[in-house]
Amino acid sequence: MPLGLRAAYTDGDGIGFASGERAPFWIGPPVDGSPAREVHIAFAAADRAAVEGFYEAALGIKAEILHAPRIFPEYDDDYFACFVRDPDGNNIEAVCRSSAQNDR
Repeated sequence: MPLGLRAAYTDGDGIGFASGERAPFWIGPPVDGSPAREVHIAFAAADRAAVEGFYEAALGIKAEILHAPRIFPEYDDDYFACFVRDPDGNNIEAVCRSSAQNDR
């Protein structure tokens, strides 16, 4: 659980992610029958090690890596992130916005 969430519940075609008993984050298909389209979802990581853990977990399930963990200075000097594509084509990001020295 690099970001503190695990796939915990399913509800029809949706899936809920939880850190404890409750699932605060759910992903599911459009409810009105409209076509699905790509979304960009960013999760805040506690530190850079969590971003690296997200990356390793993505490699473990053979997810498409869009951007390996690195600093993205075009966003901010301390914007450390990794981007992957999920099986439905969505762009999933883990980001830490603190400097490496603050992670220690």
